[in-house]
Amino acid sequence: MGQDDTASDVMDHALAPPAQHDAGRSRAGLVNPQRLSILFVSHMPASPPRFGAQARMHGLMTQLARHHDLTAVMLADDTFDLDECRRAMQAYCRDVVLVRNSSGRDGLAKRLLQLRSLVSTRSFDRLRVALPELQEVLDRVLRARRFDLVNLEFPYLGHGKFRQAPAGEKPPWLIVDSHEIAYDLARQFADTGASLGRRLYAGANWRKLRREELAAYRDADGVYLCSTDDEKRLHDDVPGARTAVIPNAADVDFYQPRSTDPAPDGRTIVYFGLLSTVPNIDAVTHFIQDIWPRIAEHNPDARCKIIGGRPPPSLQALAGPRVELTGFVPDLRPHLASAAAVVVPLRLGGGTRLKIVEAMAMGKAIVSTGLGAEGIEAVPGRDILIENEPAAFADATNRLLAEPDLAARIGAAARQVAVEKYAWSAAAQALETFYRQILETSPS
Repeated sequence: MGQDDTASDVMDHALAPPAQHDAGRSRAGLVNPQRLSILFVSHMPASPPRFGAQARMHGLMTQLARHHDLTAVMLADDTFDLDECRRAMQAYCRDVVLVRNSSGRDGLAKRLLQLRSLVSTRSFDRLRVALPELQEVLDRVLRARRFDLVNLEFPYLGHGKFRQAPAGEKPPWLIVDSHEIAYDLARQFADTGASLGRRLYAGANWRKLRREELAAYRDADGVYLCSTDDEKRLHDDVPGARTAVIPNAADVDFYQPRSTDPAPDGRTIVYFGLLSTVPNIDAVTHFIQDIWPRIAEHNPDARCKIIGGRPPPSLQALAGPRVELTGFVPDLRPHLASAAAVVVPLRLGGGTRLKIVEAMAMGKAIVSTGLGAEGIEAVPGRDILIENEPAAFADATNRLLAEPDLAARIGAAARQVAVEKYAWSAAAQALETFYRQILETSPS
């Protein structure tokens, strides 16, 4: 891991003199009527992308950086290598400031913070990221250089003071990227958690999170979401919110079938994702316990490969002769290419699933639950197979194993959908349009 960064030892880089194109203002107050200056703020680094939330940030930011000036101020907990993250983000950001999150530790420190949150009016999610050092950095960055927009990733840092600018300048507009309706996910877990204690804790926490999250959305000048379903959920609670749907996407040039990749082996089923998250833990557990036995009985040669970092002991215990947990892999593409099918048995969550659009871009046949494919514009039976009940899910997977031509046809159709509708370049263009709508119609 890299050395911890503090507010004091990163500011020389963060306050580098503005480039020449920052000079001049349009009547709307923009730094440049064409080129925008955008400050991205997050509770995690955007790059290198190792899981879904990072992939969304990385995909949109790298595309936006082709035409606009990006600065990043982001927290990083102990799981991130600061030097690696900084180098990756400096490839497309003008300035990068990473602040080590001293509250972002797992284990005993996390449990103590959860206990503290029980007697606090603030959610655990807010307590975990409410660092005075981060606000100090933001104060200095915002007062040293004028930004057109602050793009806040997730609502957890919604308490921050972002509407600041150098003396005599207009403060930036605030846009929130809602990767999911976080409190709704927490509410789902409160209803379905594995133990009574966890359900009771989640039941108390999600209501605090809801209050904080909705306050962040109300305060923002605009909110963009991953799906029309999430947009509707937000409008039910904040009817006046200005919103846009910017779906998750894939790097369709990186994730694509290649002649150098292994051919589908006809027997391997793949699930992938960050295995420390509640929706992924639940999905893998559900699949191995309720679906996999039906597949294994019907296909003695079938193998299940679970790909992803940070699996908890409960998932590690599910490994066996025909069930492999690989841990983190540096390149998903060979693993996806050799798979006979990809499964997405999600029962919890929100937004749109990057795992689906990335697998589609690789030309893979996918079996998903309806919730897993929520927000994806794919035709069931042609581009993807959708089943919710364990027996039907297993039957659909067995069909792909037995009919490789069918799997190939569905995979080819899925690839076409990914290219036409789920490329990061198109998503970033839609986001830029939303930015400009906010800038042009907000009061001057």
